Amino acid sequence: MAGRRRKNAGASAGESAAEAVLPADMELQDLYGAFAAHGLDDEDLDDAAVLVPPVKLPADQELAEQAKAVPMFGYALALARWAAPHRVVDEFGDLVEEDQASAARLLGLAPAEGEVPEEAEVEALRAWSLACDLDLVELGTTAAGEHVAVPGPDLEPAEQGDPETVLELWLTAAGIVRELAVEADSMPEEPTEPSEEAEAAGEDEDGLSEVEEAREAAAELLDEALQVLYETTAFAEPGNETVPLGVLAALLVVPEGEEPSEELLGDITDVMVALDPMLGDLAELGLLDYRPIDPELFDEEEGEEPAVVGEAPLDEEESARFGLVRLTPLGQYGIRQWLLEDGYDAPLVGELAQGNAAELLRGVCESANVLPEEELRVWIAGREPAAAARELLAAARGDDGYGPLRRMLCVSALNLLGPGAEPAVREVLDDPELGGAARAWLSAQGAADVPVPDRAMALWTVIDTFAAQLLDNGGDAELLRELITDLPVNGDPAEWFGELWRVDHPYTADVLEAIGELHPDRALAKEARKAAFKARSRG
Repeated sequence: MAGRRRKNAGASAGESAAEAVLPADMELQDLYGAFAAHGLDDEDLDDAAVLVPPVKLPADQELAEQAKAVPMFGYALALARWAAPHRVVDEFGDLVEEDQASAARLLGLAPAEGEVPEEAEVEALRAWSLACDLDLVELGTTAAGEHVAVPGPDLEPAEQGDPETVLELWLTAAGIVRELAVEADSMPEEPTEPSEEAEAAGEDEDGLSEVEEAREAAAELLDEALQVLYETTAFAEPGNETVPLGVLAALLVVPEGEEPSEELLGDITDVMVALDPMLGDLAELGLLDYRPIDPELFDEEEGEEPAVVGEAPLDEEESARFGLVRLTPLGQYGIRQWLLEDGYDAPLVGELAQGNAAELLRGVCESANVLPEEELRVWIAGREPAAAARELLAAARGDDGYGPLRRMLCVSALNLLGPGAEPAVREVLDDPELGGAARAWLSAQGAADVPVPDRAMALWTVIDTFAAQLLDNGGDAELLRELITDLPVNGDPAEWFGELWRVDHPYTADVLEAIGELHPDRALAKEARKAAFKARSRG
């Protein structure tokens, strides 16, 4: 699966896309519906454009059941069973003409009696072709020279619902459909005739190279679109996974941080038109739920304004006419497998929560691609609060580089555990590393008998808490500046920093340097820098 990248300004979806007959001159928010209506605001979309986040997937058994429920996949299984003990086929492995109607009736595509529609036979032939491609049926020749098909070895375990077999077959089928969708999208609408000179030389000066270039462009576009869907689905709130096709196209076309210009709106339309049939093909294998672009939008007479144009933003139903797409759990599974095959880091939520508390906190700290609160939720699920809190607090101790971040994560986990963690928290009130955070947590829980920490513990906790924010938000200067302005500096900054630089903590100098760099009060910032120098000199 090709890596996704944002488009440069002015980039087009390719000349093979249909004319921009959609109302591309409308405002993006009006045309495709407000992002907020679908659980996607500008900040979420920007985040989704740069991460391959962890995702939640159902168990393999549930995914396998979903795969077997996909009609086209189920048709292939049914026809493979129908082939037993053997079925006569033509020299290409296709069903012979007299069997095509029977296959359509078997799949419920045609009535048991009467004429079988041509489209039903075509659908049955497609399902048979898929069964052959998946080796659910195997082709051979008898001693008499007759071409036959017999059920393959994977049929029985697939019918019985073996998750590994079913998902492997489904993933292969999804890859086949993905390739066919790209092939269909890249074929020219009207093949060009080669010139006499090209024919004489045995070459087609336009044909093969242009088709191959179109195919590569279509494959890249589809891969990028699928990765965007994967990311936005992971970030979306439950129930808000559906993405307007125009929003998906905008993420692929509009450079980060820019508003779509009139020209880019035209490019968005071209991308929508190019994606429309490919997404429809993938929907047949259950990768996604897709409502295609309303074909009536293309029937507007030239010069006539489409019915959706108006002063007010489009309502939900009008916006849906431009296409809606939702990645299914099967689709998440399939795209994740493709990402893994291409070397992407595509973790699952809960992968870091399978060991003890020390392994949990270490794993979250060391992983760049993680949703910390989700991992904590998975770990604490079903655990007795007090026992879980004791294990977490013990794992949070330590003066190594990740110590402050472990303690911050521990407090987050305590918040998830709730009041049941209180007995374990009270046990560490006198702990020099945990006592300050324990007191703060108890106060936040509404406890009235929380003892005041001594001066050394209070100052150490200031450094530790700010160090955790530096580790967790090191690149966010605005957030750090906000935290710095809330530091409990007393009326004499020189005295306060005179105490702070003496705190025995591995991050004392780093915290003081950050304060000196970011604090808006110049005099206070100067005292912080002086204190940082003293802390470095002491080290």
